[in-house]
Amino acid sequence: MKLKLTQIAAILTLASSAQLVAAHEHSGGIATAATPTVQAAFDIFHTKITTAGNIATFHIAVSGKAGKNKPNKVGKLAGSTVFSYVWPTTIDPSAVGFEEKSGILAFAVTSHPDFNDTPLFAGGGGEWHSHWVVLQADPVCGKDALKVVDIPEGSKPKLPKTWPGLPILIDSPGWNPVFKGNTLEVKVPFDDIGVVTAANFDGVTAALRVNASVHAPLLCVADVFKVASGKLSLPGKVNQ
Repeated sequence: MKLKLTQIAAILTLASSAQLVAAHEHSGGIATAATPTVQAAFDIFHTKITTAGNIATFHIAVSGKAGKNKPNKVGKLAGSTVFSYVWPTTIDPSAVGFEEKSGILAFAVTSHPDFNDTPLFAGGGGEWHSHWVVLQADPVCGKDALKVVDIPEGSKPKLPKTWPGLPILIDSPGWNPVFKGNTLEVKVPFDDIGVVTAANFDGVTAALRVNASVHAPLLCVADVFKVASGKLSLPGKVNQ
């Protein structure tokens, strides 16, 4: 079958348009060299946050298929694993309902088949879903390791309305992650988008682990797969 010149031109135009769209998707933000030793599904090469109106779009691109790998089920909460795509930010935790200056506010997309921390929404913990978490360093988790901040027994810190009831600073807002090929994006509305546009950010892929004794620290970052900036320096600037 012979193609007419007009058909060839149309095919070339479509191919060029697809390349331009892909280039735009991965422009700005933090560009990172591929790392062959990291699992392709977690090998970040591009991270960015953009805004339009009051909506912030959190974007990560990886070398392989985003969201392909999930943790194995162990059958209990204690010692179970959480896989995550994370955007640590300089946004104050009070912007999403936590106590002011309570740690590093990070947006995360997670999967963990052994427990459900999205009680207000359909789907189980094994499906990819979104969280806000507040992070702090804790030597009990390992040298320079981070944890999701614990809520001491008897204390009543300020918490978001969609806090899922776990004794840690975590929110389950229900914003749906969208996986497409090698990209992950989540659109998140804000009452004050200015807190986002003024922020810095980074990108991380990691495994977290629930304490085997289910005591504090309850949820530690156990294995960092990759940090977009290399050193968690949060160099990314929103809309740049």
